[in-house]
Parts: sequence; C-alpha cells; structure tokens
Amino acid sequence: MDNHFMLRLAEENTMGGVENLMNLYWALSGVLAADVPGEVTEVGCYEGRTAVLLQKVIEHYAPERELHVFDSFEGLPAPGPQDGEFAAAGMNSTGEKELRETFKRWDVREPVIHAGWFEDTLAEGLPARLCFAYLDGDLYDSVKVSLEHVYPRLSPGAIVIVDDYCDRAKNPNAFDGFPGPKQACDEFFADKPEQVSVLVGPGLMAAGYFRKS
Repeated sequence: MDNHFMLRLAEENTMGGVENLMNLYWALSGVLAADVPGEVTEVGCYEGRTAVLLQKVIEHYAPERELHVFDSFEGLPAPGPQDGEFAAAGMNSTGEKELRETFKRWDVREPVIHAGWFEDTLAEGLPARLCFAYLDGDLYDSVKVSLEHVYPRLSPGAIVIVDDYCDRAKNPNAFDGFPGPKQACDEFFADKPEQVSVLVGPGLMAAGYFRKS
C-alpha cells in the first residue's frame, strides 16, 4: 500500500504532522496484517483527518472492519487540576458536519460516528472487540475514561496510541501543554502488565503506545 497520500494529509492536518500519521499508519497496518481480531476506534477525532488515514488503511488491509470515531463536537470539556494552564473549555471545537466533509473530500467511506461526551458514549458505542485505538482526548479525565472503556475490549496484540503523552526525560522537545494524558496513563497502568512506551519524532510530537499482552 502506497502511503504518499500522507504528505497531502499532513499539509491540511493542523493537529499533527507526517511523523504522527506515520506512527498511526504502521501501527494499524501491522495489527491488521497480523489479523488481530476486532474493530478500530479513534477517541477524539476533531475534523477527521487522522480518521481518514485510519479508514484508508482499513480499506486496504481489512475492508470488512469498522472504524468508530468519538467526539463531543463541542470542543474540550472543562480542564481539571491535572491539565495545566494551556487547555480551556471549548478548545478545538468543531462539528459533525466538518467531519463528514473531510471524508467526502478524501473520497473514503464514512466511519461510525458517536457524538457526545466520552463518559456518555464509550460504554455503549465501542465495539465488543478492538484491534487498534487512537486516544486523542487531550485531558486527564478524557484519557482516563477512554482507557477504562477501551482496555477491556482490546484483543491480545492490539495496539493503542495515546496522543499528548509527554515524557520530557525521554523526548525533550515534546509538547507539554497537555500534561493530563501521561498522568492518566501512568496511574492506569500502575497495576497492569503493559507499560506505555514513548514515541519520538521531529518537532513537538508527544505520543506513547502500548500493545495488549
């Protein structure tokens, strides 16, 4: 599968560069090529440009699989004490209309769309089994609730990428405006066999991943 389309996708993707898309491409294509059971999800999809990448990979490797995307379409909820001073309620607000327009522009099949706050939509909306998840909730509570619902549904070998997982000790240039995701992950995995590993890249990229044991 050629991935040259990521260059154009990155040009219009204000939420991350080609290095972030490359991580998603290889992680998802790997679990699909290995036939890890389950569907695919993105929790926090904004206008859908990373979701377009996920859908294109699905259509190449496993077109029978579904992509489920979740977003409030009202921007971020109110930040908590773990979230620093950069985030603000309503930040990154967009609409379901913009998401659908992105998929139409890229001429790929629309995902299954779940609109609403994560605590209201994940329990009923997530598929029973998952092979891949991209968690892009920005805030402590958003990532925590995402992990609580996604983790039990992961098949062995499934991969999860967590955006804004900032570990400056291992990735000194990582963007640290959203400290909540790392704290949520560190607390969640304190009693789990998996640990989140840092993904590095040029610029300010901050991300981590784990593979379900």
